[in-house]
Amino acid sequence: MPGSSGSMNGATKAMGAMTFGGLVVVTAYTVALGSNGWLWFGWVVLGLLTLALVVTRS
Repeated sequence: MPGSSGSMNGATKAMGAMTFGGLVVVTAYTVALGSNGWLWFGWVVLGLLTLALVVTRS
């Protein structure tokens, strides 16, 4: 990630990939079947956990 000091470890990369993949899945679900608040809430929580992991690792 730009601006991060040091290299990201495997767990951080995995969380980032899951967050990005989750965004793709939730967006596809929203386009196909309509918005689901719980899916977006879950994605936001996952994103915040990933952000916290990145901040604590840098």
